[in-house]
Amino acid sequence: MSLTGLSILMAFGARLLLVLLFFPFSAMDKVLNFRAAVAQAGETTSNQGVAKALIFAGLSVEIFMSLGVLTGIADRFAAFILAGYCIVTALLWKQFWRQPDFSLRGKSAGREVFWDFLKNLAVAGGFLMLAFGTDAASISQFIHAPFSSTHPYGF
Repeated sequence: MSLTGLSILMAFGARLLLVLLFFPFSAMDKVLNFRAAVAQAGETTSNQGVAKALIFAGLSVEIFMSLGVLTGIADRFAAFILAGYCIVTALLWKQFWRQPDFSLRGKSAGREVFWDFLKNLAVAGGFLMLAFGTDAASISQFIHAPFSSTHPYGF
């Protein structure tokens, strides 16, 4: 395999690892366990219609933004949306501060939720790095052309 081929494979592999949680797994879970997903969304709203709309919105984000990141089509914008999605889901469904048993030792549901909260934020950081790059010039590029592609595969 050539160095170019290996580079493309590694770029795709890194992007795949970043979105794998959402596409296909979380998206598929929402489809296969739709009622449970709506019940979880119902924790933030008492309106069933709103809960279903949240699930459909999340499903759309997980599928279409993940495909954007994988294909490189408007990948910076897609990564930005996925970062926001990770932060919002952390704040809505990973509320470790509401757990009655947060403890640093022994069994603790609060600590488990805390780790999930931090994982969501870490994944958001990965998406923000993809969206903004690693320097001020890259951030400026995103601000001026948020729907641009990073051309991850050299096309």
